[in-house]
Amino acid sequence: MKEVTLVMTQEQVKRYHVIMKSLEGNMTVAEAAVALGISERQVTRLRNGVKEAGAAFLIHKNKNRTPSHAVTEKEKQEIVELYQGEKYEGANFLHYSELLEEHEGINRSRSTVHRALTEAGITSPKKRRRYKPHQRRKRRAQEGLLIQIDATPYAWFGGKSKFALHGGIDDATGKVVGAYMTKNECLHGYFETMRQVVEQKGTPVSAYVDMHTIFRSPKADKLTVEEQLDGKTVADTQFGRAMKELGVTLIYARSPQAKGRVERLWETLQSRLVIEFRIRGIRTAHEANAFLVEYLPKFNEQFAVEPEQLEQAYLPLTQDLDFILCVREQRVVDNGGVFSFNGKLLKITAGEVPGRAKVDVIASATKGIIALYKGKAYDVVPFVKPHKVSKPKGERKAIAPADDHYWKSKYLDIPLYSSDLTDAAIHEILNDIFLSKYA
Repeated sequence: MKEVTLVMTQEQVKRYHVIMKSLEGNMTVAEAAVALGISERQVTRLRNGVKEAGAAFLIHKNKNRTPSHAVTEKEKQEIVELYQGEKYEGANFLHYSELLEEHEGINRSRSTVHRALTEAGITSPKKRRRYKPHQRRKRRAQEGLLIQIDATPYAWFGGKSKFALHGGIDDATGKVVGAYMTKNECLHGYFETMRQVVEQKGTPVSAYVDMHTIFRSPKADKLTVEEQLDGKTVADTQFGRAMKELGVTLIYARSPQAKGRVERLWETLQSRLVIEFRIRGIRTAHEANAFLVEYLPKFNEQFAVEPEQLEQAYLPLTQDLDFILCVREQRVVDNGGVFSFNGKLLKITAGEVPGRAKVDVIASATKGIIALYKGKAYDVVPFVKPHKVSKPKGERKAIAPADDHYWKSKYLDIPLYSSDLTDAAIHEILNDIFLSKYA
């Protein structure tokens, strides 16, 4: 017999001794099968193998051999070095494995990437919270029955400067149905999010929102019981009025936990989008909004779930969306067609509107400012009231804020109102209404 020179396990040593006793005639095949807990056929196979190859036959042929598909030390080192570089810094391990395949051509599973990084002493930034048992609210049965809307300020481009990402997520599927970034949480951001929802999907049945003054007037909680019994109500906010015209019911959440799906969405996007923006060199809200259009379908394909019922509840739009997602207020014009709006004087260009008439003033991020009278739209222009000549006073030096001042930076890179009418005063009113009012 061959001398045993290979390292064998205790179980293999036991098998070897039993098989040898069987070969030497000290034990029958049936007794060997009982001793080893295997069939007699297996004992016969092992006897024949040990006869020909000795004890080495009992050791698996792949012992001490590296699998052909195993990760090499060089590839492990590359995975670690890429993660430690600036490009993928801060990515969670699952996202990092996806980025490696997309940008580096390294197709390895999450567990392989996780093992390579943890062996190098790197821990995932995606911390696991302690499990807290709670009863989750059941998803809506149909897509379009309920969308959750919210915004989150975050340093999406690194550094200390924060931008607000507005978004909507379908409750039944978890699909992100709209996303739009601005400098601050504002009416324009929510209007553009809803524009994406309605144009791409249709009008949802209801929307889950928080208690922000964009959605709900702060005066709503100040009505006494007597006033409510008398039928007194508080005027809708501009967003509330727009949703009412679309037929969308607003449901108000009184805590972040109540709209947990959109809150968890922010956690996922804050982990992933920062890396995606960095890889592509995206540094402005305008660039981010353009990228989100192509990114969200891939995101939804990965994270969305099937609804309980396949039939969608979104309703088709039958109205002009530009005249709904806007600021609408009523004004009275004077005999010259002039009215005051947002602290500025504006004049209706055509002379068909009589004096003392009531007009609906529409401020839209897409159409600019127009006046509606008896269903007809009229363009407006800034009106400069003549000033009396007065005795000149001593000159005062104007103090202009720096270019990086907060009140300047909030308007940067937010495209508003594309039209032939590009009057600076009109743009100033639109910026004030949509971007700064809720800052």
